[in-house]
Amino acid sequence: MQALGELNYTHFMRILPDCDTEELCYQFRVGKSLCYAITITDSARYTSTLTIEQRHAAGPAYLKPAMTVRLYHDARMAEVISSQNTGAFKPSYSYPNSKMRQRNEKHMVNVFLAEWLDFCLKQKPQVMTEA
Repeated sequence: MQALGELNYTHFMRILPDCDTEELCYQFRVGKSLCYAITITDSARYTSTLTIEQRHAAGPAYLKPAMTVRLYHDARMAEVISSQNTGAFKPSYSYPNSKMRQRNEKHMVNVFLAEWLDFCLKQKPQVMTEA
């Protein structure tokens, strides 16, 4: 989990030129049709909280990735704290459970973030606005 968090942090630092200014929103395009927004919702000395969402008109909202990520600047790690508006994740879950989460749900959403960031870096995202 730590190696994954460090990898995600490194990828964020390559994508975002400034990640410690609160209420800063980066909108960028990956490829021809994918548009994403990364909004810095909270910034402190050692942490920043980001909201990531896919923005485009086509398709239903539940198919658009959305997550909240916390960057730990002192530890140089990133962690998904909420995904698809599901709330905070426990380190692991017993199975079956009332919300039908997988045993390693927290790890899986962090792997998804790593894959998404890797995809973005390979596509060379172009920052459109800093609204």
